[in-house]
This record gives sequence, C-alpha cells and structure tokens, in this order.
Amino acid sequence: MPRVKRITKGGIAYHVLNRANGRLRIFKRDLDFIAFENILAEGIARFGMRLCGYCIMSNHWHLLLWPLDDDTMVNFMRWITLTHTQRWHASHGTVGIGHVYQGPYKSFPIQSNWRYLKAMQYIEANPIRAGLVDNAADWQWSSFIHRIGAGTAKPFKLDPGPVPLSQNWSQLVNQPFEQDHADELANCINKGSPYGQKEWTAEIAEQLNLQSTLRSRGRPRKFK
Repeated sequence: MPRVKRITKGGIAYHVLNRANGRLRIFKRDLDFIAFENILAEGIARFGMRLCGYCIMSNHWHLLLWPLDDDTMVNFMRWITLTHTQRWHASHGTVGIGHVYQGPYKSFPIQSNWRYLKAMQYIEANPIRAGLVDNAADWQWSSFIHRIGAGTAKPFKLDPGPVPLSQNWSQLVNQPFEQDHADELANCINKGSPYGQKEWTAEIAEQLNLQSTLRSRGRPRKFK
C-alpha cells in the first residue's frame, strides 16, 4: 500500500518523534547530544521553524514544533533526519552500515489549548518517567533546562509557542504525569491522530487527511 502523503499546515503545533533503529542508543556521549542540537539550530535558521520544546533521550527524541507555513515541517524534518543520519555515520565511522532511524518520523497535530501544555509537560518530563532523573532540571538535553536558564548555553532560542506556560511550570513538569493523559498521548503518537477536543479533532483530521487515524484498529465487530 503506498504511503499517504503528509499534509501539514502552518499555525498548528505538532508533536514529532523518532526512534533509533532497533531502539539502539544513538546518543551515548555529550558530543552526540550536542551534535543533534547543532543540527536543530541549523534547521531552525534554514527553514524558519519555531521550536517550542524538545527532549533528546538515548534512543529517541521528541520535538514540539509550530511551523509558520504549510509544508515547512515536512521539509524541516526531512532535512533534520537526513543531516543527522549522515553526520552520525560520519562521526561513528559507520557510513554505509545500517539505518540510524527505524523509519519515518511520527507526528500529530495539537490543539492550542491545555492539550498543548500537556504535550509540553509530557515531553519535558520524559527523563523522569524513564527513571533517569528525579528532577527535570537534572537532564541536560531538553527544553526544560533551556527554559530555566540552567546548564550549558544552547545554539538556538525557544519559541514561546501558541499557549503561555503557567508560572508554576517547573513544579508541574516535576509532578507525576497522569496515566490517562499519558495513554492518550501514546495513542496519538502511535496512530498520528490529532490531540484535541472532539470538534477540533474532526475538523483538523479532515484538513490534514488524517480521518483514518480516528478509526479503531482491527476488524469491525460483528453484531447478531
């Protein structure tokens, strides 16, 4: 079955994620994380992308993007993925040996209301949920450390995004993330379905040709 062409619209926030091939560690040393942040900086400058949040883990990363124009995100992500793959192979002496990523990146649109804030919290709290740190401020490779002005200087600026963060944002990120919201976001990641209230989700799904992501998987139930 041919792959459905991605449709992206400017002015909509997107959660974007990709994982390493076989979930192997592609970020092992500080230089690996720094190299990816530098690629993000180049991509932001090249495509005028608005990066609102991010988190780089050992075998995957999350980005919260807010593109200005239609199709900017597709071009930005194509360049980021290709450039990182090429530079990673060159840096590790593995040119021509295997894939870095398991496949195309995953993404889903987010409504600009409290769900945007939940998606941001989900991203910045990722190291806590993974059991790597007790406080988000102890993970150097995310927008949280960037946002609070700690850690080493980053090569780009974060965009404030379509929804202002609350004054107690640091406290919220470090609170346990509600399981029902985590399950809903995981479903959006897996299916690429919009994250928002019912009416908005249906409208955006039609605009972006994502109607199939709203259907339940598996065969329809048979009724007698």
